Amino acid sequence: MADFLDRRQIGATGLDTSRIGLGSTFNAPASAIEAAFDQGINYLYWGSVRQPGFATAMRNLAKQHRDELVLVIQSYSDDPTTIEAEVAACLKESGQDHFDFLLLGNHMKMPVPGYQEAFEQMRDKGIVRYLSISSHNRPLVPQFFEAEAPYDLVMFRYNPVHRGAEQDIFPLLPQSAVGRPLVATYTSTRWGHLLDPAKMPPGESPVSARDCYRYALSRPEVDMVIAGPGNAEQLDEAISALHAGPLEEEERTRIERIGRHLYEQYAPQYPDAGDAQDVKEGRAKGR
Repeated sequence: MADFLDRRQIGATGLDTSRIGLGSTFNAPASAIEAAFDQGINYLYWGSVRQPGFATAMRNLAKQHRDELVLVIQSYSDDPTTIEAEVAACLKESGQDHFDFLLLGNHMKMPVPGYQEAFEQMRDKGIVRYLSISSHNRPLVPQFFEAEAPYDLVMFRYNPVHRGAEQDIFPLLPQSAVGRPLVATYTSTRWGHLLDPAKMPPGESPVSARDCYRYALSRPEVDMVIAGPGNAEQLDEAISALHAGPLEEEERTRIERIGRHLYEQYAPQYPDAGDAQDVKEGRAKGR
């Protein structure tokens, strides 16, 4: 069986990434993050919750392995003129001289030109190299692949509960993956709902975190998933998905059946634009 140990090139950057990237939100210890690098994980995403242990891991790994790492800083700022000061503070805290990516977090419409200008100013100063973007507006996401702004990575939600990308995004991606922005997905466990025995339909056992990551990675359009481990054990389980490889059809069918149940029974904390239309059309229970 094929595995997910191959790496993917990130857009036109010349950088490549492991198929699982690590986010900082849930505070896995620095030692676990550093051990993950030894197992091939090189994409470190210092996102909306910037845990100090994550900064420690970046600092320690960069001493010997900076050229092998892909370090990402996210900004949710609604004022592009404030981003450079934010990034400068994060560089100081993490002991870096640059981040590989500035990620514009959760843009629900196309960013105004000021964001591109702010990025270019930082790029010219050498403090960020490339630009990426995320969104909860599924119908908007295909426009990021056609935008004049040089997005080399695009990130959005996809899991067995929220499958709307199968209609709104995947069919609209460029035919060739060569040079196109890398596709990254997140919320693979649906905030842990897919792992929760109390939320399962009758007769079903919970999905493992490993198989949640395998579910997304099994889509040919998905290059990478972001994991948010809270401890070393959760991190090891995420990495185990890389060795387990794609889901079998029976596994996929079971997980999607659970996903439909969760979609019907438990409203999302953060709905995607497009979810309401799914419900209205009755096309996507479980999507």
